[in-house]
Amino acid sequence: MTIQAAAPVDPQDHALVRDWFRQLSDHVQAVDFAAARHLFADDFIAFGTYSNFVPGRENAEANQWRKVWPTIDGFTWRLDDVQALVSPDRLFAVGMAVWDSTGYLPDGKPFDRKGRATCSFAREKVGEPWIATHTHMSLFRGTPDVSHGNKPSRS
Repeated sequence: MTIQAAAPVDPQDHALVRDWFRQLSDHVQAVDFAAARHLFADDFIAFGTYSNFVPGRENAEANQWRKVWPTIDGFTWRLDDVQALVSPDRLFAVGMAVWDSTGYLPDGKPFDRKGRATCSFAREKVGEPWIATHTHMSLFRGTPDVSHGNKPSRS
């Protein structure tokens, strides 16, 4: 077998990876933590620009999501550019995407808050939605690491 990073990906698998990113952006924009939980395994592992390993969905929600989502606006993934790598059995995948959003300086002035993510996914059966088992999200260099917006959460 010849290993290829860019091996062909079934269009349905790629569409479902893109759909995972789209759903997450919808929940981030709505600041709806409860609605986003189904996208992540209970025991997933996260890390980001300034975080060591963050084990578990509850921990990530408390220590990452709730500190960022209410402080930003316009969080969207560049869905046309989402990349996917899928295992031969089609039960494991890696998705890579770039996001755009607006952050706020302490004086309320907006700034471009862009970044990228690599996420691993698993599922029990081909055709089912992907569930994140790991996320690594990081800001582009030079982007302020804290946003000071303040909007209410839905959940």
